[in-house]
Amino acid sequence: MPHAVFYCAYKLKKDASVPDFLQAAETLNNEYISKQKGYISWKQLVDGDTWADFLTFETMEDVKKFEADSGNSGELSEKFYSFINMSSCKVHYFSMEKSYE
Repeated sequence: MPHAVFYCAYKLKKDASVPDFLQAAETLNNEYISKQKGYISWKQLVDGDTWADFLTFETMEDVKKFEADSGNSGELSEKFYSFINMSSCKVHYFSMEKSYE
């Protein structure tokens, strides 16, 4: 069964602290995201001022459920999203066709 990816590119707010942002992401991952059904991994990518989250789940159904339920993490997600310029977010869902590792 192919894996599925939640991909979101975004920019941080101008006054955002990168170390604080990464700490909020790690806490969110460790305490909530990694416990979601089908979770495999979360990679955070950066190129200049553009960031991207690359979350891999076992199935597309798991990815869609993760996003639908993402508000359930309360203060953890509020802290994470407080660093992000939400109007810059571009979300995509991908089915993994092939992986070269």
